[in-house]
Amino acid sequence: QVQLVEFGGGLVQAGGSLRLSCAASGSVLTINAMGWYRQAPGKQRELVAAITSGGSTNYADAVKGRFTISRDNAKKMVYLQMNSLKPDDTAVYYCNVRGTELSSAVPAGVRDFDSWGQGTQVTVST
Repeated sequence: QVQLVEFGGGLVQAGGSLRLSCAASGSVLTINAMGWYRQAPGKQRELVAAITSGGSTNYADAVKGRFTISRDNAKKMVYLQMNSLKPDDTAVYYCNVRGTELSSAVPAGVRDFDSWGQGTQVTVST
């Protein structure tokens, strides 16, 4: 089973920067899409940024020009560099990774996975 661990959240003043990291471990065979989502109190979880295996990126309009997503395939990691942070960026940030994993539970020995991290709090003060 694939596990994701996130780190890098915290408290920062408006205008500051933070870098989130997410590491995948377990029986990972291939990694396809990787992304970051966030959920603010009372709101639905929303996509912040995503990156494909080929390196194509997609950003929410609210973070374009301020956030940068990147990945290290060899380390099975995805990063989110957040600059010019605003109080509206305050939320719990979750990483999401999709790919294939080795599994003895299926006849083919390989199955798709869609895993989520436990979330890391980002708080931006005024």
